[in-house]
Amino acid sequence: MPYTIIDTCTGCGACERICPTRAITGKKKDVYRIDGDLCIECGACGRICPSAAVKDRFGRICVMVKRSQWKRPVFDRDTCMSCSMCIDACPANCLELSEAKGPKDPHGHPRLKDERACIGCGFCEAECPVGAVTMLVPVPKDESRKSKPAAEAAR
Repeated sequence: MPYTIIDTCTGCGACERICPTRAITGKKKDVYRIDGDLCIECGACGRICPSAAVKDRFGRICVMVKRSQWKRPVFDRDTCMSCSMCIDACPANCLELSEAKGPKDPHGHPRLKDERACIGCGFCEAECPVGAVTMLVPVPKDESRKSKPAAEAAR
């Protein structure tokens, strides 16, 4: 069952702009609608909706999440077998295969080519046959800088 938009929708259009399959349509300030035949249940509409007007396939109201807190894929290069299934599964087309690193690493590996385009759906993680993709909330750049000196001091 696809996601649905309920009558508390304010017609802001954020869901329509984020939908990777163009399943959402509507007019500004009116209740938007989701075409169930086009919905892939990625959940982006629910994460971006400021008025909690999206229900998931189980009928639960989705909660808005700051875009900076959306999970992003992290790839384990040691486990990855460069099959590209994660890249094929991405509805936002934000993943790509990197260049090979040389004789010791003759294959490219998946990487996030466009972090802003990632909708945090987790399809890449779900499709990985070897569990080499993990969806994680990004560490803010300020915190990663602060943690580096502390980690270095602990050595």
